[in-house]
This record gives sequence, structure tokens and C-alpha cells, in this order.
Amino acid sequence: MRVNLIFQFVFLNLFCFQLSGWSQTPKVRNGFNLIAHRGGIVNNQIPENNLKALNEAINRGYYMVEVDVRLTKDGVLITHHDKDFKRYYGEDRLVTEMTWEEIRELTGDFGQKVLKLEMVLSHCAGKIQVMVDNKINGFEKEAFDEIINLLDRYELRGEALMIGTEASTEYFTGKIKLSCSIGQLKANAKRKDFSPDHYYLFSSAIPSADFNWAKKHEVMVVGAINTWAYEHKRIKITPEETINNLKTVGVTCFQIDSVFEAFFN
Repeated sequence: MRVNLIFQFVFLNLFCFQLSGWSQTPKVRNGFNLIAHRGGIVNNQIPENNLKALNEAINRGYYMVEVDVRLTKDGVLITHHDKDFKRYYGEDRLVTEMTWEEIRELTGDFGQKVLKLEMVLSHCAGKIQVMVDNKINGFEKEAFDEIINLLDRYELRGEALMIGTEASTEYFTGKIKLSCSIGQLKANAKRKDFSPDHYYLFSSAIPSADFNWAKKHEVMVVGAINTWAYEHKRIKITPEETINNLKTVGVTCFQIDSVFEAFFN
């Protein structure tokens, strides 16, 4: 009886250890790690920064989900892309002009509600990693502290990425991987406290020289393929050409809108 109990205890601990390891292993789709832009799989039936979009990204085996973070008038962290709520919710007021109590009453075109950051991160825990797009204006230490606390609470900070702001860069340096252009990376490499764990190269155009520099310095590389860049003519070549160029130099991690998923199947 005692032997059986010991065996069960050892087996259970080994099983839990294996589960822990699996949860931290990047999910790879055909050799690529995909990051779902705007909160998950978004289309004309599924709105962005919504649990349905997030669940779809999880179900499709995405490595990460990008969540847009903003701060309400009364200091609540929410996941919402735009400065106001006109798109989806028909409300012209800015996020910073509304309290959480007012925002939580909004109902979107698909019946969705605005979500607190904590709800989204708790839903991600153990299922998918996160890229935080910090859209908070200025320096808000309490809010920044809370972002770090929440990432730690749900054991997501180890692999988390952040698209930062100029005002928040120094605060988050060393606490979470921050997005950089190649110029910013080379400048940061001269810092006494430089570590490849502090930054990642993030761009839709990464020539081989930039990719090789990042790899030499052990810096993570992420390609960005977002529809807005093509809609606003910020990128002159097609999405397919952009993706092929990035693949050719060796990029294997991509932040994408789900409409581009087919290029990775």
C-alpha cells in the first residue's frame, strides 16, 4: 500500500512537471510562431479584443495573442484598440474620459463587452502567451506596476512581449521584452545594462543584415504583417511579398492579422 502511494505521488509530480514544461513551449505551426493581432482571430463575425477571438486563436494553436491596453478615467486597465469607442460601440467619448462603470455598460455590434485586462490575462494563463500593446498616454507608474503584477499573477511575464511607448520605455526596460527598430537595438546595445532578454526586433521590413545582427546578439526577431499598413499604403509591396521576404531572411515569428494565416499553412 505504501509503495503504491509513493508511486502515485512520484507519477503525479512528474506529470505536473511535464504539463508545466508543455505550457511554456512555444506553439509552432509549420515551423512558424504566430501572434494573433488585435486580440485574436478577428473577422466580419468576430470582433477584436474579445474572448471569442481569443479562444479562436487558442484553438488554432497560435503562440501568442496581442492585446491592446488602455487606461480608463478612473485608472482601470482595459483591452481596447481605439482612443474612443465609436467603432463597434457607437460612443464618441475617449477611453480616458469614461469611467469603468460607464464603459462596462457599453454593448458592441456583436453583443460583446469591453474587457478588463485582468480578465483577458486570466483567460490566457496556461493556454497562450501574450504581446501587450501599451496604448497608455504618458507615464502612469501605478498602471505600469499593475501590468507587471498581472503578468506575474498569471505566470505570463516570462515570455511576454510589449509594444511600448517612449514615455514608458525606461520603466519597462528589464521587466519585459520591448519592441525595437534596428536603430534602437544598436543604440541599446551600447548601454551598460544591455541584455538580449530586454528587447526584440519588430518590423515589417527586415533585411538580412538586420536579421543577422539580431541573431548574432541573440535578440528575438518578430515580423509584423498588419492590414492597416497596406490599407494606408505604408507598405508598397503586397502582404505575400512582405511575408516571403521575411521568411527568406529567416524570420520564424510573425504578428499577423488572421486574414494572412493562409500564408503559414
